[in-house]
Amino acid sequence: MSKTKTDDENPKSKKKSKLKTMLFGTALIVLLGGGGAAGGFYAAGMIGGGHDGGEDPNKPKIIMKDGTAVSDKEAANTTPATALSAFKVTYHQIEQPFTSNLSNSDSFAQISLAVSTFYDERVFENVTNHEIAIRSAVLMELSQQDPLELEAPEGKLKLKKKLRNVINETLKEKTGFGGIEDVYFTNIVIQ
Repeated sequence: MSKTKTDDENPKSKKKSKLKTMLFGTALIVLLGGGGAAGGFYAAGMIGGGHDGGEDPNKPKIIMKDGTAVSDKEAANTTPATALSAFKVTYHQIEQPFTSNLSNSDSFAQISLAVSTFYDERVFENVTNHEIAIRSAVLMELSQQDPLELEAPEGKLKLKKKLRNVINETLKEKTGFGGIEDVYFTNIVIQ
């Protein structure tokens, strides 16, 4: 009889150990998965209060009229958004002109550009360092323009906005920050 009891106890203990192993494995997976998810959310700033004080030290600063450099947050706190006259505007001429054929025509355009910013000299350093990428993006945008639209002042204003966006997108892609406030035509020829 003792042999039959042992045989009966073995399947029960085997079932109990399998159940314990499965429960332990499931708990381990849940803990590791939950911990990984929580760590990911914390790193992304979704939990844990964020990182408000940790502004990127490499990000260009806004220059006030008095010459002081401030962060975007400080600039927003010190002046209303409509008071742009509180900021110092600096300009940068892009040396080489841009020449491109225009869309669906035998016409071409040659433009010389300058850009402006409220930020410090790092924005213009980025423009200079990534001028080839900027030139390519500007030429691609210029080649898509209709010559009839560019004859009107409204067409030129639209092109300025498009070029500003293209330059900022290129700078963001290359450096993580745009910073160009406006684009100016210093020379424009359409033939």
